Amino acid sequence: MAAGSTYTPIATTTLGSAQSVVSFNSFSGYTDLYLVVAGTCSASSYFTLRFNSDTATNYSNTELVGDGSSASSSRNTSSNYMYIGAIRTTQSNILTSIQNYSNATTYKTVLSRTNNAATETKAVVGLWRNTAAITSMDCGTGGANTFQVGTTFTLYGIASA
Repeated sequence: MAAGSTYTPIATTTLGSAQSVVSFNSFSGYTDLYLVVAGTCSASSYFTLRFNSDTATNYSNTELVGDGSSASSSRNTSSNYMYIGAIRTTQSNILTSIQNYSNATTYKTVLSRTNNAATETKAVVGLWRNTAAITSMDCGTGGANTFQVGTTFTLYGIASA
């Protein structure tokens, strides 16, 4: 993120019914994107991103997890979605930075943090191994679970000041 940058709200979705995927596809003119998710899931689940409807195994991530008494790490490579955190049946907050999303010459890097007071805190770095500019983004649960009523998704654009 560039020094002196500003956050501009692009879109906010508050779920009125349970959904398994929330999509964003109308953003341009920014250097980076920032996604804030606050809510719950029907069962403890992954929180995933998929860019430009790419279902090939072009995603990887590394995560660090702490639960107040222990810590661990893991790595996923060659996945068909980017795992960027967890959403639980108790309130989860997921803060995600999608860097340099419109650059058409580099792979895309994502930094994310999940906070859930009842279970854990996670820090994740993800990579989409594709040089295409990101033009759409699907937020999912990585399975059959659903985001619950009241879960809020807010996408911000970050522009250099």
